[in-house]
Amino acid sequence: MSGGSASGRLRAKLSLVEAGPHGATAALWQADRARDRYLAYLVTMHQVIRASVPLMERAADLADRAARCGADPLAAPLARYLRAHVLEETGHDAWLLEDLAAAGVDTKAVLRAVPPPDVAALTGAQHYWTEHHHPLALIGYIAVLEGHAPAARLGAVLARRTCLPEAAFRTVRAHAHLDADHVDDVYALLDSLPLTGRDEALLAVSALHTVDALTRIFVRLGRRAPAAVPLRETGRPTPTGGPG
Repeated sequence: MSGGSASGRLRAKLSLVEAGPHGATAALWQADRARDRYLAYLVTMHQVIRASVPLMERAADLADRAARCGADPLAAPLARYLRAHVLEETGHDAWLLEDLAAAGVDTKAVLRAVPPPDVAALTGAQHYWTEHHHPLALIGYIAVLEGHAPAARLGAVLARRTCLPEAAFRTVRAHAHLDADHVDDVYALLDSLPLTGRDEALLAVSALHTVDALTRIFVRLGRRAPAAVPLRETGRPTPTGGPG
C-alpha cells in the first residue's frame, strides 16, 4: 500500500474523476427552464436521500452483529459512526418534500412516481455491497455524497432564476453548510480504522461507482427536457415555460 493516510489515498482517487460530476452539475444549472429543472432535481434528490437512512441503519445492524462476534476490528467503530450519522441525516427526505410543497408540487404524486434506473443504480449497489460483502462499502458512498454538497450561493442563484419562494430552497441551503463538517467526519473515521489494502479497494470501488452514478443522474437532469412535475393546486403539470 502507498504511503500517507487512508483518507488522503481516497481523496487522491476521487480527484481523478471530479471533473465528471462538477461538469454535469454546472451544465444542469446553466441550462434553460431553470424552474422545471430545479423541481426535477428536488424530486430526484428525494428519491436518493430517502434511501440513505435505511441504508445506514442496515449497515449499522450488520456491523453490530459482526462486532458481537469479535472477529472484525472495523465493526464496532463503523457501527458507532453510522448510528451517529443516522441521527444527523434523519428527516432530510422530509425536508425535500417540504421544499417541493412550498413550490406548489403535489408531493403525493412525487411519492407515487417510479424512481428511474440511474437512482436505483446509485443506491442499489450499496444495498448489494452492504449485504453481500461488507458494510464498510457504504462509507465510500457517504464520502462522495457529503463531498458534493450544493455550492453555498446556489440557493440564492436559483431563487432569482426560478422565482420560487425562499421556502423551496431549505435543503439546498442547509446542505451547503452541513456537509462540509460531515465530510471531515467521514475522512476522520477512515483514518481511525485499521484498514487493509482490500478494505481500501472496497472503499474506492464504492466511491468511484457513486461518482459515476451521480454524474449520470446530473447529465440526465441537464440534457433531457425535465418531466412535468404535478402541481398541488391544480393537479396539472408544471408549465414548460416561465422564469429561467
